[in-house]
Formats: sequence, structure tokens, C-alpha cells
Amino acid sequence: MPISLSRRSVALGLAAGAALPCTALRAASTTVLAWRDLMPEGAQALPPALQGLVEHDQSDLAAQQPVSSGVRTDWNGETVQISGFIIPLDYEGTGVTAFMLVPYVGACIHVPPPPANQLIFVTTEDPYEADGLFEAVTVTGMFGTAATSTQLADVGYALSADRVEPYRR
Repeated sequence: MPISLSRRSVALGLAAGAALPCTALRAASTTVLAWRDLMPEGAQALPPALQGLVEHDQSDLAAQQPVSSGVRTDWNGETVQISGFIIPLDYEGTGVTAFMLVPYVGACIHVPPPPANQLIFVTTEDPYEADGLFEAVTVTGMFGTAATSTQLADVGYALSADRVEPYRR
């Protein structure tokens, strides 16, 4: 018994089939980054002066930010995924729409900020309902170098988030 297909059925089937490989390709092209990946070869995350005990009684922590050893452009324009801690900068209602992603709890607020190559300025169209200051999250989106200055610190990278999720091990 021959199968009868309309042009519409064939077109819809081709469109659905074409979408699957594209989605799989997009998922396969996400690069998972660690914070050390953002530093140039041989650079330290924290200079020796900031390793160990850090004084918390200084009023202007941004002034104590160490000079960055440079940024890496390897992932400019690519979709990446990286985990860190939120420092909220802008809200829409109760959801965060712009934040700094930092590698450790307390960065920029309770201790001097890390170098610019260890900070990411994240924006998202969908406000993220954060549980509080310094929530651990995993962010996925378009990544690039972007020299940005905030009241808290100079930032070396930017990420336009497609997805912000609570961090899971």
C-alpha cells in the first residue's frame, strides 16, 4: 500500500529534521570554562600579596584590585558555560538582569576584587530570581572580552546569558 504525503507534510518533516541537527550542533559547541582558562599562560589568579589573609576594614576595595595580566580572546563570540558567584548590579522587579560573576565568595564586596581577567559582566533578558548575594550559579551564553568598569571593579569579560541556573555539582 503506497503512502500518500502532501507537500505540507513533507515540508514540515524536513523542517523538523533540519532543526534537530542544528540544536544538537549548538549544544555540542558549548565550551565549558574554568576560571583558570580566562588567564593568560603563566598568570596567577591572585597575586601573592592577596593570597592568604586579607584585611576587611578597607573602605575602597576597588582601589585594591590587582592589575590584570591580560585577557584571552580564544572564546570571543562563542557559547560558553561557566560557574561562579553572583554580585547583583541591576534588577527588573525582584529578578537580577545584570551581575558580575566572580570566582569565589566575597570577591569585590568583602575582599579586594580579583584582577579584571577573573571577572565577567553578565546580562540576561530573562531576570534571574537569585536567592541572595553570592548565589552559586552556572551561566551559559555568548562570551567575549569587554573592558568594563563598575563601582566595584574593572571587568575583563562579558557574557550575554541565554541561561542562568543554580549551580549543581
